[in-house]
Amino acid sequence: MLKVNNLSVSFKTDKGLFQAVKNVSFTLKKGETIGIVGESGSGKSVTSLALMRLLNKNETVLGGQALLNGASLCQLPEDAMRKIRGNRMAMIFQEPMTSLNPVLTCGFQITEAIQLHLGVSKSEAKKQTLALFNEVQLPRPAVIFDSYPHQISGGQKQRVMIAMALSCNPEILIADEPTTALDVTVQKAIIELLLSLKAIRQMSLLFISHDLGVIKEIADRVMVMYKGEIVEEASVSELFAHPKHPYTKGLLACRPSPKQHLKKLPVVADFFDADKTESALSTTIETIRARYNYTEKEITERRTKLYQQQPLLKVDHLSTWFPGRAGLFGQSGKAVKAVNNVSFDVYPGETLGLVGESGCGKTTLGRTILRLIEPTAGQVSFDGTDLGKLKKNDLREIRRDIQIIFQDPYSSLNPRLTVGQSIMEPLQVHGFYSNNTKRKQKVLELLQRVNLQPEHFDRYPHEFSGGQRQRIVIARALALQPKFIICDESVSALDVSVQAQVLNLIRELQEEFKLTYIFISHDLAVIKHISDRMMVMNKGEIVETGYPDDIYYHPKQEYTKRLIASIPQG
Repeated sequence: MLKVNNLSVSFKTDKGLFQAVKNVSFTLKKGETIGIVGESGSGKSVTSLALMRLLNKNETVLGGQALLNGASLCQLPEDAMRKIRGNRMAMIFQEPMTSLNPVLTCGFQITEAIQLHLGVSKSEAKKQTLALFNEVQLPRPAVIFDSYPHQISGGQKQRVMIAMALSCNPEILIADEPTTALDVTVQKAIIELLLSLKAIRQMSLLFISHDLGVIKEIADRVMVMYKGEIVEEASVSELFAHPKHPYTKGLLACRPSPKQHLKKLPVVADFFDADKTESALSTTIETIRARYNYTEKEITERRTKLYQQQPLLKVDHLSTWFPGRAGLFGQSGKAVKAVNNVSFDVYPGETLGLVGESGCGKTTLGRTILRLIEPTAGQVSFDGTDLGKLKKNDLREIRRDIQIIFQDPYSSLNPRLTVGQSIMEPLQVHGFYSNNTKRKQKVLELLQRVNLQPEHFDRYPHEFSGGQRQRIVIARALALQPKFIICDESVSALDVSVQAQVLNLIRELQEEFKLTYIFISHDLAVIKHISDRMMVMNKGEIVETGYPDDIYYHPKQEYTKRLIASIPQG
């Protein structure tokens, strides 16, 4: 159906042409699913946008050929290409919140596309939209039809995007990172939905992801992209059993494996020989993982050392309830029990993992502990001090010892401040060091400690990648030399390879600075890797607590079993 020959994409820059995609060739057959995998910047999304002709034609130079049933996509006039988009080829974009118009209802956005492409009446377009909502298994289709994007969950927004892509019965569906940052259970449901729809509609699917575990669940064949080129192509079974390129091995190895205890995660660099010699090709994933293996003796010794201490943090019967939405005649609705009667301890030097789906109360619990949200009931004691009884000035003082790394580093950094100013600001507020020259020296040391460069001091947040921004907020959290840090979904939106680097960094910093963590994530594989103990949270309550192995191999709750079953088995 689709034949791509030597496709190249170059962007016009001040320094000349930058080649983002280099001579990419492949074919996509009817009913086939090809997975394209690689890190951010590898050229995956640019390839798909070029096929859809959605790149700015004034800033882009296309080379090579892409044929859809013989018609050249690269040479077609824009009017003809507009008829292909949606009708014959459709695309699900990576971030549904930015792809859906926030001021239009979900139903209107799809009926508009159906009316435009299929020329049917408004009532018929609505009927078809509701049928699509049913097909993509959206609950209460009529309610979601009249809802705005911000009123529905991330998984529901993704289903609306899938419905929009399917609205004109395309022959080829391009899915660009459609499961990134979704809960593992929602991710599994979206993958199963796409496979079901593909089979029913006999579509071809081009599925783009940075996660080989997800690719394994959905694809027939895999293409691995690295620096704009396809470096390896094989069937799913062949690629997972016998990866050949060092980069492919790195991607496979850096995802946390629930079945192993590793002191650190392998990274892509482990598989590239410093001299780029052939010896890199003979390095196996098992060899690298064995190098980082944690023995049972080491685990036992660590636990003995941790749990003979007095707790650093004590949480007793903590609750955070929010008032419900007002009823028709002004009466108050039922309270939302975001955190409900939660109790646990955290020990010095420990990493306590907190896992659960979006909406289970994880983030609210973390913020309530820090009193960024005031609790409804219960007590939080840190190092013997009752945080609930502290006045604002005293609370500010103790916040030197308690820090948080937020989920989205971009929104937690001031875009008008340079990175250096952002990290220096808490040092100024808390009166660390006698002048800005000494503070700047401390910031430069912190930047280097999180593997950034001194020249990054004067750059702004938008000039960095997601992984680099995460390192910046880690450096800022470390600036006040805290004892305790809450990491709130701090790796959930990162490429698996960058995620591995950040998880390794978090563990190294714990050893170096004697840190204690609560590590929050929806990903049980990540939590199992990083945690000494873990808690499973559901509907505001802690439903299971224990050592990671005990919970993974002997879960007591059905909810926990469902989380474990949803982990991609890459």
